[in-house]
Amino acid sequence: MHLAFLLASMAYVLVSLHIGWALIQDKPIHKGVSLGLLLVGMAAHATLLYPYVVTLYGLNFNLFNIISLTSLFFLFFYLLFCLYRPILSLGILAAPTALIGMTVGYIGRAPYQPLTDVSVGLEAHILLSLAAYCVLLMAAVQALFLRLQIRELKHHTIHRFWVNKLPSLQSMESLLFDMLLVGFVLLSIALGIGFIYVEDLMAQHIVHKTVFSLLSWLLFGTLLLGNWRAGWRGKRAANITIYAFILLAIGFVGSKFVLEMLI
Repeated sequence: MHLAFLLASMAYVLVSLHIGWALIQDKPIHKGVSLGLLLVGMAAHATLLYPYVVTLYGLNFNLFNIISLTSLFFLFFYLLFCLYRPILSLGILAAPTALIGMTVGYIGRAPYQPLTDVSVGLEAHILLSLAAYCVLLMAAVQALFLRLQIRELKHHTIHRFWVNKLPSLQSMESLLFDMLLVGFVLLSIALGIGFIYVEDLMAQHIVHKTVFSLLSWLLFGTLLLGNWRAGWRGKRAANITIYAFILLAIGFVGSKFVLEMLI
């Protein structure tokens, strides 16, 4: 396990250094090397995380395991979007995020919470929920960067150096709606499976998660519909994305933190 942690850490650090150096020196980012190192890091990260999540007594989704798994999903979706969008420079955020998430999961301690005798449907619900949360987290971060770009274009603020290193405004906006669509579909499927396989919301302490998730789902759906029918974009799209994700985070991370760490 120590070897997997060191290998993943090295890969993530090397990618961060390479992309950071390229951005500062205004040099091209080597796509093959960057994505290759990230694949190595992801494989080591998954190897490290697997025995913590998949145990002899069932799946263990405590808070720190979820943080590590979410950061792994974050990197996975970044790689997918990199295949058709010119967003390599955003790896300066993706690689360190994966490193931090993996480290928190590796050294963190939380109550052991194995899920015993759960159905395949419930396991699918949990994994799809995590994947949806991850993509929508990426969308929220993307929305913050989009707001920064829009502000810079209007006011020429001191952030010009960093804004100039981001992909074009059109690419960033297109990527935001790619993330929103993928995240909305995953969240819709996860919620649908959840309503089928979760028998007692009150007994399982998840009624509050369901309420906040549904409110978030409605906001994301409204934004996608508004973009399709009325061309919603720019600052309005960024603001709605951030508000919708806050609702999702309150239900998903906030409730889990209270249940595991405070109660």
